[in-house]
Amino acid sequence: MELASKYDPKEVESKWYQYWIDNKLFASQPDDREPYTVVIPPPNVTGVLHMGHMLNNTIQDILVRRARMEGKNACWVPGTDHASIATEAKVVAKLAEQGVKKTDLSRDEFLRHAWDWTHEHGGIILKQLRRLGASCDWDRTAFTMDEERSASVIQVFCDLYDKGLIYRGVRMVNWDPQAQTALSDEEVVYKDEHSKLYYLRYRVVEEPGRYAIVATTRPETIMGDTAMCINPNDEKNTWLKGKHVIVPLVGREIPVIEDEYVDVEFGTGCLKVTPAHDINDHNLGLKHGLETIDIFNDDGTLSPAAELYVGMDRMDVRRQIAIDLEKAQLMEKVEDYDNKVGYSERTHVPIEPKLSTQWFLRMQHFADLALQPVMDDDIRFYPQKYKNTYRHWLENIKDWCISRQLWWGHRIPAYYFTVDGKRECVVARSEEEALEKAKKVLPTLEKADLEQDEDCLDTWFSSWLWPISVFDGIRKPDNEEINYYYPTSDLVTGPDIIFFWVARMIMAGYEYRGQMPFRNVYFTGIVRDKLGRKMSKSLGNSPDPLELIDRYGADGVRMGMMLSAPAGNDILFDEALCEQGRNFNNKIWNAFRLVKGWQTADIEQPAANATAVRWFEAKLRETNLEVAHLFSKYRISEALMAIYRLFWDEFSSWYLEMVKPVYGSPIDCATLNATLRFFETLLKLLHPFMPFITEELWQHLVSRETGASIMREQQEIAAPSEADRQLNADIESVKQIVSSVRTVRNQKNIPPKEPLVLCAIGQNRFADYDDVMMKMANLERIDVCQEKPADTAQFMVATDEYAVPVGRLIDVEAEIAKQESQLAHLEGFLAGIKKKLSNERFVANAPEAVVALERKKQNDSEEKIAALKLSLLELRKKK
Repeated sequence: MELASKYDPKEVESKWYQYWIDNKLFASQPDDREPYTVVIPPPNVTGVLHMGHMLNNTIQDILVRRARMEGKNACWVPGTDHASIATEAKVVAKLAEQGVKKTDLSRDEFLRHAWDWTHEHGGIILKQLRRLGASCDWDRTAFTMDEERSASVIQVFCDLYDKGLIYRGVRMVNWDPQAQTALSDEEVVYKDEHSKLYYLRYRVVEEPGRYAIVATTRPETIMGDTAMCINPNDEKNTWLKGKHVIVPLVGREIPVIEDEYVDVEFGTGCLKVTPAHDINDHNLGLKHGLETIDIFNDDGTLSPAAELYVGMDRMDVRRQIAIDLEKAQLMEKVEDYDNKVGYSERTHVPIEPKLSTQWFLRMQHFADLALQPVMDDDIRFYPQKYKNTYRHWLENIKDWCISRQLWWGHRIPAYYFTVDGKRECVVARSEEEALEKAKKVLPTLEKADLEQDEDCLDTWFSSWLWPISVFDGIRKPDNEEINYYYPTSDLVTGPDIIFFWVARMIMAGYEYRGQMPFRNVYFTGIVRDKLGRKMSKSLGNSPDPLELIDRYGADGVRMGMMLSAPAGNDILFDEALCEQGRNFNNKIWNAFRLVKGWQTADIEQPAANATAVRWFEAKLRETNLEVAHLFSKYRISEALMAIYRLFWDEFSSWYLEMVKPVYGSPIDCATLNATLRFFETLLKLLHPFMPFITEELWQHLVSRETGASIMREQQEIAAPSEADRQLNADIESVKQIVSSVRTVRNQKNIPPKEPLVLCAIGQNRFADYDDVMMKMANLERIDVCQEKPADTAQFMVATDEYAVPVGRLIDVEAEIAKQESQLAHLEGFLAGIKKKLSNERFVANAPEAVVALERKKQNDSEEKIAALKLSLLELRKKK
């Protein structure tokens, strides 16, 4: 194959991805190798690729590709999540565009539309991941509502119900008025909000003309008030004990109760109690036997039970009731107030606490299973700081509300029937099984008499089984695949779903497999823009990942992401990093073309080349050990930087310069073969990060049979020896000597082609590398001098002193002009500092450290000026 003069990512990426697919290079089946298993955090079927997906899946692909090259049987399982709330909302919106309401359809009719939408849109994000280079075993693609996963979910529900861990009851839940469904605590996002605190006047029945003042952020809920509560230890409200008050506008008489729950410092110390619309009020109501009045409909409008503002939206009521209270002189005052408001994580509307009959999973049992393995590092978190977050949640666990008032999802397998006027329930995996169970209670029961629960399960109730269910380990707990691939190796995810998903997968793993679901969890950070703002469509600061790939190539974007992606810390993404990634691709490409363009001859290997080869072998061993250590700590960004420096700084900038033949001359075969061997090793190190360009160049570098790929090539690099460490240290000193000689050339305007002499003062500790130094610095010879010769430029490398005779080589007139310009600049700079220091107000008022810094600048400038004047005096003598 002929190598193009320029790297074209579009041509290379599409070609090799199709090659990988055609040759099933991502496929995995159980065998005698060590398994390396990763399950993809299943993106929503509603989703399209965004920067968070790019980061997460790039990291997964790096880990999977590296495992393959280590000889492991790498299996990366892809899939999507049915996303109950988000998908149902999309389908409802689409139907609305056609003039169809959900309520106009039967459940089966609606589900047909939902499945049509899923089949049309559900695979988009997985196809987009292919552009990134994701090496998933696509034949294993799973969906949380496909047949296998659905059967697993239903089986687990039935099992947990039979164990007494699932129950149905009336509880205060988080209600999403837009989606009209219950949410779990983890699906509520609390946001800081600039709000109002309304001080309402409640007339005291027993003391005409006197009012008790209550401060509330939610005046729209007063129609549900059934008591006022004070703290029995609050002296300022003692006068209210045993009395009754009238709810403003409503006119209802309610008692004043006492409870130490009330915060005497908040507002006036008087609390309105609305048991149906606040969890703490609900607990007070149960404790004191209060009436419960639910004033809200499911959509957030006021119900007939409110009596006032019936049918109005709760937020509109808040505005209107404030006006009406003012008119009735029942508003004491209104203050600005900052508080936290709970919002639905899916629909982004304020949630409403609501008493509702729901299904719950008892969580303490699972918390007991899942806490210790993480605390004991059986399951390791990277970074470890998330262990405390995890522990705090599990130690304060609440029962999980698992039912949702939706049609799209796994329908709860509970069936109801009536016996002697009493409603009974059975839980079963099918209607037939439910009928069989129900007949044990009522033998004459018919299938038509059974009514299945209308609710579906929380989406997370299917995804918590993901590492098990993708290998069908729930239905077939002893099958070959689950026994081979489970537990999985690494999970890569965001810390925002540590409770939703990570903790629950650990719970399910120990409940249904008796062991961890994964060994390591790598938490990515949030991708932010370079100003630190979270990326969002509303801010317009989130680039389209596919457009970035079109512009910079997938390898360039992957590198750009990883250069700024330390584990667990937010990523400040700058598109310039993708440009840096693209430039690195070009560097690799051009270096390869350079080496492949060299002509060989049957000549002896020069000493400088032999030294260079020996050094780069040592450098490879050292860097490979560093990279392995960084991967073991999941410091993947740092591992990339180590390889980047190895290629750009050591290989391209130093090694290739050390061995590069004079223009038009051949290179010896031994050096060329070593260089090509190094190139192949570097490509293998880079492949997990940059799969496309490395595959392209590897295929040019070696002759392989069809179906061969760099991703299947193992790499064995020995550990560095003590001799390697000494050699690497010596070459670092050699590089400093060469750089210092080059600096002398630049400072003295000596042409690069002019040979120089280097004097090592006292001794030449690096005489073994003279051939390298002479070639790299263009030296005529290297002498050992006991004293510094006249007319030399001196420099130090550590404790070694060197001198370069430059007297005959300097253009005296040009050097005088250069130094006079430097002198004029420094004298102007010094004048400005002296003026500042002569200002008494500055010296008196500026911080001591600032004044000290200015004085140091003065001293440094005066020393440089004196040195320049002395140098100019010597130069003028030579004219």
